[in-house]
Amino acid sequence: MELPGLAFAVWMFICFYASVDGYPSGKIRKACTSMIPCHGSSPQLSPEHTITVNGTEFKPGDNIEVHLSGPDFEGFFIQARDAEHLDSPAVGSFVLVDRRLSQLLTCGHTKNSAVSHTNKAKKKYIKVYWIAPGDAPKRVQFLATVVKKYKTFWVKIPGPIVSQPNALSPTPPLHTTSEAISTSHPVSYLSKPFNASGCGSMKFCIRNPSNCDPESASCFFLSFQQEKSSVFIEMSGPSEGYLAFALSNDQWMGGDDAYLCVNEGHHVHVSTAYLKGRSPPVLHSENALEDVSWRLVDGVLQCSFRRSIRLPAYKGRFNMDAYYYILLADGEASEGGLIYKHRRQPLITNGIYNVTGLPQDIGGSRSPRLIKAHGALMFVAWITTVSIGVIVARFFKPVWSHSFLFGKEMWFQVHRMLMLTTVTLTSISFVLPFIYRGGWSQQAGFHPYLGCTVMALTVFQPLMAGFRPSRHAPRRQWFNWFHWSTGTTARILAVVTMFLGMDLPALDLPDPWDTYTMIGFVAWHVAIDVLLEIHSYCLVRKVEVIEDDRVQILQSLTSAEAEGRLFKQIVLTIYVCGNTVFLIAFLAAINQI
Repeated sequence: MELPGLAFAVWMFICFYASVDGYPSGKIRKACTSMIPCHGSSPQLSPEHTITVNGTEFKPGDNIEVHLSGPDFEGFFIQARDAEHLDSPAVGSFVLVDRRLSQLLTCGHTKNSAVSHTNKAKKKYIKVYWIAPGDAPKRVQFLATVVKKYKTFWVKIPGPIVSQPNALSPTPPLHTTSEAISTSHPVSYLSKPFNASGCGSMKFCIRNPSNCDPESASCFFLSFQQEKSSVFIEMSGPSEGYLAFALSNDQWMGGDDAYLCVNEGHHVHVSTAYLKGRSPPVLHSENALEDVSWRLVDGVLQCSFRRSIRLPAYKGRFNMDAYYYILLADGEASEGGLIYKHRRQPLITNGIYNVTGLPQDIGGSRSPRLIKAHGALMFVAWITTVSIGVIVARFFKPVWSHSFLFGKEMWFQVHRMLMLTTVTLTSISFVLPFIYRGGWSQQAGFHPYLGCTVMALTVFQPLMAGFRPSRHAPRRQWFNWFHWSTGTTARILAVVTMFLGMDLPALDLPDPWDTYTMIGFVAWHVAIDVLLEIHSYCLVRKVEVIEDDRVQILQSLTSAEAEGRLFKQIVLTIYVCGNTVFLIAFLAAINQI
């Protein structure tokens, strides 16, 4: 039994040692396809090293000088692949310059088709030669994986693209009426982030939040700069999946000219697409974009490209010298480049614009104006008018019972005015989403169902109040109970409905700020209610009978309430101010989205 145990221990040691030490000798044929070292950690996003070549064209049999340089690194892995199919096997072969630092590897069926390190000694510079094969693809791109430390490495750093002479498309004249279809344009890596200089003066910019810096990790940025017969476009935003913008004739997704920058395993693919209804975008195989570059650093995806103002040879491409709504969206993407539906509402411009016209620096909104109005009116109704009206009816009858307004007791008139205002605001707000959606929304969860319930209770309350019995009628107690229970149920459901609505894509207030603020409002209202209940209880306790020389002195409840008038008025003033603060906070948040 000892020998198998010893063998098992030796096997575990070998596995552990191999997993820890990786490939210090550079014999990494197992990584020929993925170019990913088996180091048990994720690759870095922002390359620190660069690949350069001494030419941009080649013929079969030519030698291309390839350089890999950057801060100190321990390991590397270099290949050349078909630029149109980067997942295809390595092409061509390499010749070494310094055998002390580099060695040749055979990936697939091609001998000497890759270069790697020979040891873990730190390096700053590697030079090799690539020999173009006789069956080389039209365009070849160099890729490199670099290991700085064991768990610090970059995978498939994109290098320059070299092309055979007949692969390059002729440059069209400046004044032409048709564009030649080009299917191959080089892709490069952006060395520095975008900036907002020239926005409003030289280029048309869209920023969210307004006036944000595209170097910021929270800024969505889209710019258009006309250059003769083409437009240079920059797009940036916090996304590790994809960014996309579309030119649209309306504010709805569908029938739009779209452009996507998709993160495919730490390599960004830029493509055009056509949006058909609410279906996933149909990516186009032909490439109408030139000067494509990208950058992916610290969760911020940036890409830039150029396209002609008019592209009559490409189906689905809009002319860029017309007026459109502009939509900007972000979302998640799989390693294979499959994109998923955006979780939040796209950023949409408030009007139609011509990006080749007068340069402007504008913002946009992720929430349509009708939905913003819906949320704002509901907040006004259920944070201010209802809450104050309930407090007045519950605690201010004795205080304002001898004050009259338009022939009725003041507390009743104030209560009725606030409640009728609530009914009006809620009714107006209720119809706005139906106008926006054109019907019932199937993607809003329980929010519309609870909203309809709240609307029904809101209408039922004043109708029931119109048939209330007289003050001393036997059925008055039943009315009071039904009136209170219906109103309380409506208020509770309204708060729950607002909680659910704040996170819907059409509104999507900042999270978790919206939840905490709504919890704060509920706690504020409950605290004021409890305070006034305690105060009322203390006043009731003052009603006592004091016997002195058989003279009964009765301090009435009415006089006791009068003593608390000042206290209640102060509390009401503070409560109204507090509710106003919550309301302003919510309205400001709605205005910012």
